[in-house]
Amino acid sequence: MHSAIRVRGLAALRAAAVVLGATVLVAGPLPGLHDSADAAPPKPMLGHCMDRYGTSPTPPPAYRLPGYKPAGPNQWKTPNAEDRFYSYDNLAKGFEALTDPGVIDLPEGDSPKKYAWGTPENAVATWKEKQAGAKPYEGSFNEWLNNVYSRNEGNNKRGNAFESEVVKYFDLGGVDWICQKNLRDLNPGLYKDLERTLGKDVMKDGRVFDAVNQRTRTVYEIKSGIGYDARQLKIDAELVRRGWKVVYINGQEPDAKTVQKYDSAGVKYYRHSATPNPRYTVGTYTPKSNRLMTPDPNRPSFGSGGDMARRSAPTPEDARRQSERARGLIRQPGNSLRSPGGVDFSTLDISYVGQTKTGNLSYAFSAKKTDEETAPGYGGAEKAQLISDAFFTWLALTPDHFWVNLNPDDPDTIMKAPFDRTDAGRVLLEADMEMKHDFGRAEDPKTDAGKRFWEGITKVDGKPCMGSTRNWITPKKAEVRIEDDGAYILSAPLEVQTVAQDYSTPGPGGGMPCTLTKEQTAHNMDVYRQTVLPVVEKQINEDAKYADLRRVYKARIAAEYVRQTVARDPKAFGGSFSGIIDSDQVKRWPLRGKNAGWDKMTVWKEMKRSYTEGDFKYEIPVGGEVWVYTVGGVDMTKQPQRKVGRARFRAEKPNLPSVTRGSRNEALGYQATGTTVMGGDNSGRSGGGRPTPKPTAKPTPSGSPTGRPTAEPTGTPAPTTGTPAPAPSGDGGHGTSPTGGSDQGGSMADTGTQVLTVAGIAAALLVAGTALVRLRRRRGSRD
Repeated sequence: MHSAIRVRGLAALRAAAVVLGATVLVAGPLPGLHDSADAAPPKPMLGHCMDRYGTSPTPPPAYRLPGYKPAGPNQWKTPNAEDRFYSYDNLAKGFEALTDPGVIDLPEGDSPKKYAWGTPENAVATWKEKQAGAKPYEGSFNEWLNNVYSRNEGNNKRGNAFESEVVKYFDLGGVDWICQKNLRDLNPGLYKDLERTLGKDVMKDGRVFDAVNQRTRTVYEIKSGIGYDARQLKIDAELVRRGWKVVYINGQEPDAKTVQKYDSAGVKYYRHSATPNPRYTVGTYTPKSNRLMTPDPNRPSFGSGGDMARRSAPTPEDARRQSERARGLIRQPGNSLRSPGGVDFSTLDISYVGQTKTGNLSYAFSAKKTDEETAPGYGGAEKAQLISDAFFTWLALTPDHFWVNLNPDDPDTIMKAPFDRTDAGRVLLEADMEMKHDFGRAEDPKTDAGKRFWEGITKVDGKPCMGSTRNWITPKKAEVRIEDDGAYILSAPLEVQTVAQDYSTPGPGGGMPCTLTKEQTAHNMDVYRQTVLPVVEKQINEDAKYADLRRVYKARIAAEYVRQTVARDPKAFGGSFSGIIDSDQVKRWPLRGKNAGWDKMTVWKEMKRSYTEGDFKYEIPVGGEVWVYTVGGVDMTKQPQRKVGRARFRAEKPNLPSVTRGSRNEALGYQATGTTVMGGDNSGRSGGGRPTPKPTAKPTPSGSPTGRPTAEPTGTPAPTTGTPAPAPSGDGGHGTSPTGGSDQGGSMADTGTQVLTVAGIAAALLVAGTALVRLRRRRGSRD
């Protein structure tokens, strides 16, 4: 016999709205609850999403929900979700720089249960317990702290907060939507059927649904990160085969392998990329750097940019070992954000530089993602430091330093001091030398471009003849958007230009080159530009060996924004750049690491040897033997740019400001681009502020499921406002849509926007080389 359930206060109002005229709520199973007809009805239980998260007592219309939205660009994603920030406590981030567990006292003993999760004491006690067990961690304490302990805490708290954000955004209300309940309790008959099909090992823990509507047979699996739980996916695949609709709602873009897993299981994928905002307290052991992206070593930089670089392994072997050590220790992997092993640091660039509301330098790096299991990323610290050092080098030196020159006729003007003692200068000179080799390789007649080149140039006495050339790299117009006290570097392509030019230093074999008329030289240069030159230009823009050159170039763009901002307002950035700009002092940003002893003369001597002795020797089908030699230089004194207007920026890079701002606290994927954004600043504050205390009040339950489904609503409920509401678990979960006001939250304002002028602003790279090609014919000579 069913008995009436008394309800009071707000719960009574909800009940009255839900039953639409019924006088009591009757506890009983929903239609469609059991797949097995003779299964016993479950005991009355609570679990309504509206009780847990404060959603409406009226269910949302289907057309607003994932899996039911109409076809269109937003069918499988939430538009402008990046503008929504949700907060949670990730206390361990406040002491991730702790390296020696021995400095933490454990006054209550070594048991982790004596200390709250997310405290240094709990972390150290957990470490000791792990190391005393059967399978101690083989890496260092700090590696385990960052890659396992803090990650697990973040996954748990972020997962709860993101679930709250999703449930509130879609307003999963009414008595049909149930949150965080186990299938074993909701539907014992179906649970037993699945256990018989899948086995007890798969079903031993049941299947806890993040959100489920049994009347419509809809399951939402809500993951704040990029992954999934393999056991859950097996169960969900079986539910799909039984006619259920299962949708995985991820907060970050999963990789291709994960999406393939979803497809194979028959589940749908939906992206709700709201921006996570972890809260923690800055202290003695909070990761920070006084060398990376800060003008004042007394005000170190904080943020995911430096943190991801710091945590990345130095070599591929180290990266693989780190990934293997953490495997199997990560809880709730579906809630994980991208770790350093999932970032391809070989593609790392600076993508944003700006000023916080409080006058501090802010920045963001970006890089492509990689598969953490098969090709984990590495080398982030070295690449990030190169970007930072180059950025400050461009500011400290006056523009008359920004060139290098490799010319066999001129060993005295290779570089100007002290540019020759910086990594920025080294990168430019080495890139010029590499370009010389690439022109020689591109002229190989065994390649398509080389074959067309040799067939197309002028013949003298039946032999191909071409004079010397000077090749250099210039930028196509860089695209930069200036908005809200910052510069977004959207693209920075490079191009190669060439002209005919003679040199006095003889090449291999001595003698003089063949003689060409002005018209023949012009013809040869046209052929050269159409065949060989595009090959080298493509390499400079895309090849990994020129990645450092592209990094240095973008750092120049960022530096120029700061230089011009300070020129307009000397108090900008708190006045911290006044002693740096044009000081010609670069001792803080020297040659580092393996390049500390680098010497420009080593490169020049190699170029001279290459020029006089020859590096490449090709045999042309028409006869004759040909040597190819090239020399060159770099000039970074000019800076063309293209304006990027607001409308285009919003259309092509939607919500990029919100992602960039949020990346200060967590490394975030940017939509479906395969790009990870990692930011920071030197404000000296944690991004999310202090953790929030747990609420003392608990929500009043609205009662158990009714014996019949809720009627379809006749109108459209008001959209979710994003107003903060208390999370019952105390783990955050404030699905807010901020409107501005602080450095950590809110949408970027639309007012006060300006665009950088086209000429003379963001850094243009000129690899102004004298790329000399001398072709010598030696009749009758063969290898």
